[in-house]
Amino acid sequence: MSTEFHNLSSYDASSVPDGTGIKIGIVVSEWNSNVTNKLLEGAYETLIKFGVKADDIIVEYVPGSFELTYGTKLLIEKTDVHAVIMLGCVIQGETPHFTYVCQSVTHGATELNLKYDIPVIFGVLTTNTLDQAKARAGGRHGNKGDEAAITALKMVALNAKFS
Repeated sequence: MSTEFHNLSSYDASSVPDGTGIKIGIVVSEWNSNVTNKLLEGAYETLIKFGVKADDIIVEYVPGSFELTYGTKLLIEKTDVHAVIMLGCVIQGETPHFTYVCQSVTHGATELNLKYDIPVIFGVLTTNTLDQAKARAGGRHGNKGDEAAITALKMVALNAKFS
């Protein structure tokens, strides 16, 4: 969680597992692409930094955040990834649509984590404004994509520990 006291891109590099030999899927929402592309850039660069080969990162796009769960399900069922990162951005508007999308995607990510033996990482920004989203996509609060990539590596390591 990003607060004024914690930056999304702050982490202890020595606590991040090596990504050598790990295959990661990333599903990215095209909606709010000015934000989600920055999230993707952060996740991709962080995975590379910790040893995941470019050829072992599968990136797929879906129209919006609502579709992230289905795109993730496809990557899990049709590829040999060790984890999937869901990247999206939902910004509060004037209607309840925000609430429905956020609840659906959150619930869908939880369901996928419970159904499959592959970690699904929630890298979806749910903000009140575009400025808040930009601050969390490479701005003053860091990049949620970095955080999601580190979480993926840690969860793959945890999964391997118990396999």
